[in-house]
Amino acid sequence: MNWSNWIYLGAGLALGISFRRLFARSSNVSFSSSSPVPLDQEDMPPVSQQLQQTQLAYQMAREMGQFKAGFLARTTHELRSPLNGLIGLHQLILSDLCEDAAEEREFIAQAHERTLKLLKLMDEILNVARTEHGSNKLDIHPRPLAQILEEVHNLTYMLAANRNFPLQLLPANPEIYVLADYLWLRQILISLIDIAITQMQEGSICISSSTVPTSNFVNIWLDIPTHAIPWSEPIDLIKSEEQPTPINQNNAALSPGMRLLINQTLMEVMGGKLEILPSTIVKEASGQVTRLQISIPLVIPEADLL
Repeated sequence: MNWSNWIYLGAGLALGISFRRLFARSSNVSFSSSSPVPLDQEDMPPVSQQLQQTQLAYQMAREMGQFKAGFLARTTHELRSPLNGLIGLHQLILSDLCEDAAEEREFIAQAHERTLKLLKLMDEILNVARTEHGSNKLDIHPRPLAQILEEVHNLTYMLAANRNFPLQLLPANPEIYVLADYLWLRQILISLIDIAITQMQEGSICISSSTVPTSNFVNIWLDIPTHAIPWSEPIDLIKSEEQPTPINQNNAALSPGMRLLINQTLMEVMGGKLEILPSTIVKEASGQVTRLQISIPLVIPEADLL
C-alpha cells in the first residue's frame, strides 16, 4: 500500500468518525425532544388545581364567617325586641305610673307572659345551636322521600286551606331514599310552608322533587309566590343600613328571615343545602313564583344492594 492509499484511508476514517458523532448528536436531540417534560412543568396542572381548590375553600370559609356574623346579629335583634317590651313594662311599674294595684298587677302579668315567650325563643335558637355544635345528636338514616312529603302535605294542607291557598303535592318516586334526620327534615319543610302561608296574600304552593343526575343528591322544590319570601329582611344586619321590621310584642315569635336562616343552618348540619333560586314564571301559575330548593343526599337502601 503506497502513501496515497494511507491518506485516503485516514480521510475515510475521519469522515466516518465525524458522521458517527453527528448522527449520535441528532439522535440525542430527537430523544430529548420526545422525552417527558421536566418534573416542575409536569406538576403544574395538579398544583394549579390545588391552588384553585384552596382559593375556593377560602372563599367558602369567608362567606360562612360572614353568615355566622349575620346570624349572631339577627339573633341579638330577635331577642332585643321582646326585651324592650319587658323593660317598658317594668319602667311603668317602677315609675309609679300605674293607676292602682290592679293595673300594676296586670303589667306584672304581661311582663311574666312576655318573659315566657322570650324564653321559648331562646330555647328554639339554643336547640338549633346545640344541634349545629353536635350536642344534640341527629338520627340520620335512609328515609323514603315519598313518605316524608306525604306527611308534610297532610300536616300543612288544612293550614293552607283555611286561608284559601291551594297546596299541591306532586308524588315522589317511592324508590327514592334520602339520608337525613326524619324529624328535622319534616320540621324544616313544615316551617318553610308555614313561612310562605303567613306571608302570602294570594297564590298557591306546589311541592315537588327530582333527583340530580350529576350528583348523589335529591332536590325538593317548594314553588311559592315571590312576595311570600322575606326579601325585605336583610340577612346580614352588620352591613345593612335598614333595620328589620320589629317583632310584634303581643305575639313574640321568630321573624320569617330568622326562621329561614335557622332552616339553612339545620340543612347544612345534615349535609344538605337550602337555597332560594331566582324567580321564574310558571306557565300553570297565575303570577310570578320563587323556588325554594332543598338539596339532600341520596342513598341506596342496603336491601337493594343485596
